Amino acid sequence: MNIVEALHSEEAKLQRQLTAIKSAIAALNGGGTAAVTPRHASSPNGASTKRTMSAAVRAKIARSAKARWAKIRAEKAKKAK
Repeated sequence: MNIVEALHSEEAKLQRQLTAIKSAIAALNGGGTAAVTPRHASSPNGASTKRTMSAAVRAKIARSAKARWAKIRAEKAKKAK
């Protein structure tokens, strides 16, 4: 095992321990565990979890990209004339 893999596995182990400690603190304070879940959690093997986008956001990004490219193509066509 190389040193980078060892560090990633140690990081994942520490992240799990931190989550467990935060959950214990939240339980003692009477709160739920949902508030202590890390936003960008890592999976046990150290890889990042996949983020998902709503269909509306994907459509908005697609419209913006198409508008940008249409503007670039229009400027390119104007310069070619």
